[in-house]
Amino acid sequence: MALQLLRRKFTIAEYYQMAEAGIFLANDRVELIAGEIIEMSPIGSRHAACVDRLNRLFNRLLASRVIVRVQNPIRLSDRSEPQPDLTLLQPRPDFYAEAHPQPAEVLLLVEVSDTTVEYDREVKIPLYAQAGIVEVWLVNLPEAYIEVYRHPAGDRYLEIHRWQRGQNISILAFSDVSFAVNDIVG
Repeated sequence: MALQLLRRKFTIAEYYQMAEAGIFLANDRVELIAGEIIEMSPIGSRHAACVDRLNRLFNRLLASRVIVRVQNPIRLSDRSEPQPDLTLLQPRPDFYAEAHPQPAEVLLLVEVSDTTVEYDREVKIPLYAQAGIVEVWLVNLPEAYIEVYRHPAGDRYLEIHRWQRGQNISILAFSDVSFAVNDIVG
C-alpha cells in the first residue's frame, strides 16, 4: 500500500502572517505557488545580467507607457503570488502601492530561466494561463532562445512561438516596438 502524504495549502493571508511572525528570514527567497511555499533558486550572474538587460530595454523603449516591475510579486489568486523576473504593468498613479498587480493589469510577464526551465514551463506557465495573463515570455538561457506564450485558454496558451538569435520580437500590447533576441539573451 502506497503512503499518501497530506499537504497543507496556504492562502496569501496566511503566507503574509508567517512572514510577519518571522518564520521567513529577510533574505529568504520564497514565493507562494498554488498554496505551497516554494524556495526560489539563487540568482546566478547570467540570470541577473539578462534581467538587467531586459529592464534597460523595456525602460528605454516603453518607460512612458508602462511600469516595469523587477522581481516583485503579482497576485494571481488567493493561493498564488509568484515573483516573476519582470512584468510590464498598466500605469497607475500609485505604482501599485495599495495592492500588488492583478492579472488584468499585466501586459507582459517574463521568466528568465537558467536552471528552472522545466519548472517554469510545467508549473508556472500553466498557472499564468489559468490566471489569464495575456502574454508570457520564457527566456531560456541555456538554449539562448525565447518562448512566447499568448492567448490563454484554461491552463495553457493557444499560441506558442520560439524566437532565436538573429530574430526580433514584439509584445502584443506594443506591436510598434521590437526587441532583438540577441539583446535579451546576451
